[in-house]
Amino acid sequence: MTSRPPLPRLRDVALALAIGVLVMGSLRWTGRWGPPGQWEGGPMPPDGPAGATVGAEAFVLAGLAVLAVAIRRWPLPAFALAVLATSSYLLASNPYGPILLPVVVTSYGLGRHVRLPQAAIAAGAGILLLLAHVLVSSSPVDGLVAVLPGSAWVVVPFSIGLARRLVREASRRQQAEAERRALDAERLRLASEVHDVVGHGLAAIQMHADIALHVRDRRPEQAHVALEAISRASADALAELRATLAAIAPEGEPGDDAAHAPTPGLDRVADLCARMREAGIAVDLEIAGTRRAVPPAVDVAAYRIVQESLTNVVKHASERRADVRVAYADGAVELEVTNALDGAGEVRDGFGITGIRRRVRDVGGQVDIGPGAGTFRVRASLPT
Repeated sequence: MTSRPPLPRLRDVALALAIGVLVMGSLRWTGRWGPPGQWEGGPMPPDGPAGATVGAEAFVLAGLAVLAVAIRRWPLPAFALAVLATSSYLLASNPYGPILLPVVVTSYGLGRHVRLPQAAIAAGAGILLLLAHVLVSSSPVDGLVAVLPGSAWVVVPFSIGLARRLVREASRRQQAEAERRALDAERLRLASEVHDVVGHGLAAIQMHADIALHVRDRRPEQAHVALEAISRASADALAELRATLAAIAPEGEPGDDAAHAPTPGLDRVADLCARMREAGIAVDLEIAGTRRAVPPAVDVAAYRIVQESLTNVVKHASERRADVRVAYADGAVELEVTNALDGAGEVRDGFGITGIRRRVRDVGGQVDIGPGAGTFRVRASLPT
């Protein structure tokens, strides 16, 4: 099924009608005063019958020029029609006047909507056609003098349209770049969330699995306890992963129970430390100050910082021990996770530590991560 060709826009038709009234009215006024050419040079003749008037062909050419305004949604054809009609009108020695307005309007549209190389070629050809009457009807000196003001009818509106186009294209590029950066930031945030959840769960599962393998022959009952801990750790990790992914799923997803999973926050730090103790890490938790509600972003960031810090203890610490301190200070929540460091290896920022720094930066806090005096410490202050 073929689509119908687009019609001229209503606003373009309205503009063409307004310009048409002005152009046709000026032609009738010119016809009252006398023959073409009387406007240039000598004094205007007195009111009364004229020896010659503007011919019918002038009205036809003026009508074609006005028609170009009505079809300016097609910039190149509209500009070509306006220039050809206006140039023919002027070559017939008809007087200047509002007849040049269609050239102005279509020149603006040419610069505004057509690609620069094609638009520049069309504008140059249009200037030559528009100045043809000057070059053939004037002396060389007068013709050269008239080139500059004659060219301005095309150059000025074309330049304005081109400038607006370049500004709009720059704005679109900036918007696209901002959207790309926002998308990259969201991808990084999601990757960090998944890393923290999966990394913590797998670290706990690995430790319980190592315990089960170590005691399965000598103490089968302890291996059974480790397997139960593996089951709980995997279930918790899966539930938390589903809750994280549900945050980006369409709202109202049918059958999605993950959205009802507990939200990570400071209230769950004690449960987190308890799970780490089950995994064989001696965690000493201290909570100082009066507990109070904090902004959701800070609440989640604080939990994830403690979680990733304890995960690093499981994977990298020389001793299975960590001290966790959460302090509610004036205008901030202060976190500190400390564990022993044997000093044998070089401490490098991995994805987890990089994620901690990003979380603190996102909520406008401060963080200090690094070794010192045989320990490795993560200390963060998050504004509330």
